[in-house]
Amino acid sequence: MSNADLRGNRPLSPHLQIYKPILTMVMSILHRITGAALYFGTLLLAWWLIAAAAGPSYFDFVNGLYGSILGQLVLFGFTWALVHHMLGGLRHFIWDMGAGFGTQAREWLAKATIIGSVALTLILWVIGYAVR
Repeated sequence: MSNADLRGNRPLSPHLQIYKPILTMVMSILHRITGAALYFGTLLLAWWLIAAAAGPSYFDFVNGLYGSILGQLVLFGFTWALVHHMLGGLRHFIWDMGAGFGTQAREWLAKATIIGSVALTLILWVIGYAVR
């Protein structure tokens, strides 16, 4: 053990600057980010429910915040994060079933997740404004 060469023959891990970002890597990072964003979005939902239980004046205050341009933008982002994370979970479920491991299948699933999350978010908001 005393004559082991600890410095000379050890492989060095490459930095992030060496890796070429590929779509599945970006999707993995986005899945983690949307998961964290959903945590904070759930706090907003809890605040809205607490305001509803607190009384009409406080509920109107919170609804006013959520109805502002900034509030609508945050709620739109929360909706996208929710849909994107759900579709990412379905993508992982497909992998858990043993399918979709080929290069083309992985790329197709990643693109479908991105396109589907944007499309479903827009559809949900259009329906929400139409019903409103």
